[in-house]
Amino acid sequence: MSVTFASEFPKRTQRSKALFERAKLTIPGGAGSTARMPRNGWNPYPLFMEQGQGSRITDVDGNEYVDYLLGLGPGILGHRNPTVTDAVVRAIQEHGTSFGLPYELEIEASEKVVAAVPGVEQVRFANSGSEAVGQAVRLARATTGRRLIVRFEGLYHGWQDSVYWSNHVDLDRAGPADRPRPVAMGLGVPAELGDTLIVLTWNDFDSFSALMRERGEEIAAVITEPAVLNTGCILPEPGYLELLRSETEKAGAMLIFDEVITGFRIARGGAHEYYGVIPDLTTYAKGIGGGFPVAAIGGTKEAMRLIADGTYSHSGTYNANVVQCAAVSATMDLLAEPGLYERQRALGERLATGLEGIANDNGIDAYVTGLGTVFQLWFADGPVKNWRDAVAQTREGEFTRWYEEMVVRGVLFHPLQFENLFVSLVHDDRDIDDTLNAAADSMKVLASEFGRK
Repeated sequence: MSVTFASEFPKRTQRSKALFERAKLTIPGGAGSTARMPRNGWNPYPLFMEQGQGSRITDVDGNEYVDYLLGLGPGILGHRNPTVTDAVVRAIQEHGTSFGLPYELEIEASEKVVAAVPGVEQVRFANSGSEAVGQAVRLARATTGRRLIVRFEGLYHGWQDSVYWSNHVDLDRAGPADRPRPVAMGLGVPAELGDTLIVLTWNDFDSFSALMRERGEEIAAVITEPAVLNTGCILPEPGYLELLRSETEKAGAMLIFDEVITGFRIARGGAHEYYGVIPDLTTYAKGIGGGFPVAAIGGTKEAMRLIADGTYSHSGTYNANVVQCAAVSATMDLLAEPGLYERQRALGERLATGLEGIANDNGIDAYVTGLGTVFQLWFADGPVKNWRDAVAQTREGEFTRWYEEMVVRGVLFHPLQFENLFVSLVHDDRDIDDTLNAAADSMKVLASEFGRK
């Protein structure tokens, strides 16, 4: 069977290629984020987009795609949700954009977030997930008077120096699984900050318990995604989040949930609701604004007390601007629709199980891990429970070939195995059917290329 991608992609995306060459003249690397460049999987060049509507997106060459990238997660309500868009436009027309002072819409938005999330009693709005995580980590140090932060391999908590460590790390540099070494993930991160971090293997009960017995009184906070969504999709083993909660409480350390991706996506109350584990602090972005740029840090009143009395400065000119708060308020209203998450999780599960079945029917070893509205199809030779398993077990090249065959058939998601497919709350059965039909054809290509059926 012929290889579709190599022949079809250049023909289908001529204007994207031309725009990429033009962009490189004035934009470093040709894109506004390193995550959109060829070195991050978008080969031979990224698609340039024209517009998105609902669950579909169209590139500058006129190709339409069922969109499971969704801006890397923010498009929880699809593209250009009319309710949220109208609320933002109306707020700008009636109020303005940014005052540098509080206003009532900010209260309204915060009240709705607090009402949605169990255990969150107060919230401050910010501008990016990285910013919110950096604030949460520093606030934990300020609150506890301690300096050590515990984080886990394979999890990405943004680009700030304090947490930009041990993400997709070279295991030769990281050392043994029971006590990994912190490894800075980018140039310019001061090596001295490694002494403020303890890195562990995720889903390893024994190493975490041992650390807390030995050094619990030195630890300011443990930060984790409640489900790892920055190395594909890796779910917590039963009891693991509960262990993190109980051990941090015993040690007087804080537990921080990075819900930049899981927040408002897996349930209206995020991981708090879905897993029933309540951390001290939680960071949000992506889904909280229905596609608009907004982030937040939330927590109990006790966890937020230093912000509340001004002892800790959480500042930002654009914090809680009108666009953000209008988007959050409208999004929270839409997410309150009865049965919405149950319906869309079931839709996502139909897609996920369908993809797994098609792969297996073609003799391809692949399986799905997910939470309904976000999942990954692992091309793997065994179970993936942490970053080290992902390195050892996955066949990344096969996944990328699958992406290539899907994108020329009108289905878009991230080309790398260690990302995810996002299902919005507006995808429908037609989207799922179109995707499964494309998968049936693309898996036949993979089976032929990789020596299976």
